[in-house]
Amino acid sequence: MSLAHLIHVYGYIAILIGCFFEGEAVLVLGGMAAAQGYLVLAGVMVAGFIGSVTGDQLFFHLGRRYGPEAVARKPRLHKANARLQGWIRRHETALLLGFRFLYGLRSAAPFVFGASPIGRARFTFLNAIGAAVWAVAVSYGGYVAGGAFAAILAHVAHYELLLLLVVAAAAAGLWLLTRYRS
Repeated sequence: MSLAHLIHVYGYIAILIGCFFEGEAVLVLGGMAAAQGYLVLAGVMVAGFIGSVTGDQLFFHLGRRYGPEAVARKPRLHKANARLQGWIRRHETALLLGFRFLYGLRSAAPFVFGASPIGRARFTFLNAIGAAVWAVAVSYGGYVAGGAFAAILAHVAHYELLLLLVVAAAAAGLWLLTRYRS
């Protein structure tokens, strides 16, 4: 079983699961795999969208259920939570649309939103919009990077012999230098 076969068979599932939990790296790699022809870019985007939305919804509902209780149990979180809730009140729409673009907040933010007074329907609607933009942008970024990487490798292949000679000459020069010094 080849790597290409594994990517073809399990690639979309891996992207969906990866995006459920975090996802940036998985989605970029999915876009790169699409650029190489192993996956279809639209499928990568859909898998990323579904994984992202379902993960965020789960963490939102966990925050709704357990968030206030978790803050009440840890007094040191009161001040940080108050500051966060103030920020959410002032910038709610922008945060709901853009939190997944801020590295490291993708899993924590929906939990915090769940602990806030944001309505479920509003979160779901804005979460879906943000996830769609994120999935398209990150997948396409990986697709472009994968295409550029392939072009570089193809270009390097033309100079393979020259590169091999340069590396061999450098190794021989280094060997001669160490022999001369000793």
